[in-house]
Amino acid sequence: MVRKIFIGLIITGFILLSFWLSAYFYNKSVSDPIIHKTEKAFYTDIVKKTVATGSIVPRREVQIKPQASGIVEALYVQAGEPVKAGQLIAKVRLVQSISGKNNDMINSNNSKNMLDNATINLKNAQIEHDRQKKLFDEKVISEQEYNRNLVDLNLRKEGVRTAEENMLLINRGILQNSGGIANEIYSTVEGTILDVPVKVGSSVVERNNFNEGTTIAIVADMNSLVFEGKIDESEVGKLKEGMNLKLNIGAIADKSFPAQLEYISPKGIEKEGAIKFDIRAKLQLESGDKLRAGYSASADIVLDNKKKILAIKESMLQFGKGEKGKDSVFVEIETSKNKFAKKLIKTGISDGLNIEILSGVTEKDKIKIPAEQKDKDKKNN
Repeated sequence: MVRKIFIGLIITGFILLSFWLSAYFYNKSVSDPIIHKTEKAFYTDIVKKTVATGSIVPRREVQIKPQASGIVEALYVQAGEPVKAGQLIAKVRLVQSISGKNNDMINSNNSKNMLDNATINLKNAQIEHDRQKKLFDEKVISEQEYNRNLVDLNLRKEGVRTAEENMLLINRGILQNSGGIANEIYSTVEGTILDVPVKVGSSVVERNNFNEGTTIAIVADMNSLVFEGKIDESEVGKLKEGMNLKLNIGAIADKSFPAQLEYISPKGIEKEGAIKFDIRAKLQLESGDKLRAGYSASADIVLDNKKKILAIKESMLQFGKGEKGKDSVFVEIETSKNKFAKKLIKTGISDGLNIEILSGVTEKDKIKIPAEQKDKDKKNN
């Protein structure tokens, strides 16, 4: 009896399971189909541009360096002040080394000896001249012999004068080298003092073939500013000198400045694993615009610009293999309700959001939004 009841329960459970499965699959078969969203092409303006990063710098910047090593004795300018060409900006007291002092002493002694010798020779020549003149007046010697003696006297006088000048120059140099005379530093150009990297009492080194020298001041013409930046090799071929740029300066967020491209480097430099090319653009400032050297800036460079063209969102493009296995770009066009067909298209310029449609789609076509784009829209919402 128990066995019959158990078998009956099993049969009843099987029947109930069969009914449930039948109902489940029926409901799945008659559930609503997935409705795909669509969008149409539209007319818009597309501006294709690239961005170059860099900074604002003066076109002409000069480093003023001393002509001799020494100690800064006085500074007459500070950063931000305008200066004229030839204006005194600093004074350097020269400091002499031990070997230099020894050389100066030797030169001084030599010059003094030369003057003493020239003076003795002049005295002897003067005595001889007086004797010859007396003989000439008595007509004992000829005029020719007397003139020869006179020339010798004049040469001895010239020798003394030359020796005196040499000793004066040497002693003046010794005085200067010993710090008795300061070396004055003048600005070589007109402009604005950008920086004075030394202080009074600082040691400075002259510029020579073996040393760049110490910079006393940096002078620049702040009325002529340029943008210097770098651009990737993938974009440099699209640039031409004379193109207009729009500069966005980080320190001035509410205004952009026009500029004109005037230089593109013929050689690229590897930086951070990519090849970059230097570019330079002239700023076109208005009266009242004041910029500082060193501002970081980015330049928007318009590569192409089209008005009122047919376009779609770039995210609606799909990619695959077309005829003969070539890569192709297509969209899915609605042919009937919730049914779509692939359509190859040709595209033009893009700004990263919208892309130009050259052929394959009209403004009346309903284009399927890919699943990836719908997911993005959901996340954005």
